[in-house]
Amino acid sequence: MTMKSILTAVAAAAVLTGTVAAQASDKVTVAALKFVSTGPIFIAQERGYFKDEGLDVELKFFQAAQPVSVAIASGDADFGVTAFTAGFFNLASKGALKVIGAQLHEVKGFDGSAILASNKAYDAGLTSVDKLPGHSFAMSTVGSSFHYMIGRVAEGAGFSMDDMQLKPLQSVGNMIGALKSGQVDSMIIVPHVAKPLANAGAAKIIGWVADYAPYQVGGLFTSTANVENKREMVGKFVKAYQRGIADYRAAFVDGDKDRDAIVELLHKYVYADQPAEQAFGKIRNGAMYIEADGRLDVADVYKQIGWYQNLGLVDKAADPAKIVDNSFIEPLTMP
Repeated sequence: MTMKSILTAVAAAAVLTGTVAAQASDKVTVAALKFVSTGPIFIAQERGYFKDEGLDVELKFFQAAQPVSVAIASGDADFGVTAFTAGFFNLASKGALKVIGAQLHEVKGFDGSAILASNKAYDAGLTSVDKLPGHSFAMSTVGSSFHYMIGRVAEGAGFSMDDMQLKPLQSVGNMIGALKSGQVDSMIIVPHVAKPLANAGAAKIIGWVADYAPYQVGGLFTSTANVENKREMVGKFVKAYQRGIADYRAAFVDGDKDRDAIVELLHKYVYADQPAEQAFGKIRNGAMYIEADGRLDVADVYKQIGWYQNLGLVDKAADPAKIVDNSFIEPLTMP
């Protein structure tokens, strides 16, 4: 063979090899919200951790938690990360979803969701959590994570949730507006919303959820079909997700390694419509606790399902053991 033909053959082989490699990559879709809590996914995407595992990841964004879980159940996406709700557990109980890891976790000693009082209610005496009985509370919907949090806070503070007037207002924006105007007395909200409200004098922080009700806020989940038929792909995704968590924790939980770089990276997805000087502080304030390696507090997930079942919001037939799959990530706790 001539040198020219050899070089041509080598070039053709290289193209063929590249084509085979590209075809070998698993196409994966992730349903997500543009929140700091999705940070490990964004980090894994931007730093090439998914590509390192041979995964071609597409991010599909939604405006609320429930559509994220519906996307997985319907096959429109392969993975999702979001907060647990009654709606999520009802959908998972039908057999379409499996929780395989952790997302946010409310833990003592680390800023999480704040308990707020309106200025009007605060001036009238609602200055601490134990004084919540007799007051109104804003939440998005019945069965939401806000509903669950106030129930658990009431238990932790020693009073009954029935002693409060729960006000479903359909959206977080409505909740904030009602609190600022004094139409409701209290609400619970994530720190990157709570702190600016308090700093602006629009409301008062009277406590933190983690001090009364440490709990597993949300999780990483996939379809039952993926767990049963694409275990290798799921394992690769989990490995990349855990690398994203490690970087997230290094920046926000265990220290401040590369914090500025991580904040800048997240700004591509979170508060992307705002200039850096406005967005960066919100991103830092929104960086809540995520357990190392995405280890799930399984005992608490079981507790949540039971809590919703007792209120009639989750089917009594829902079996937590069929909703949670611990085979990909070692759990933090077991029931």
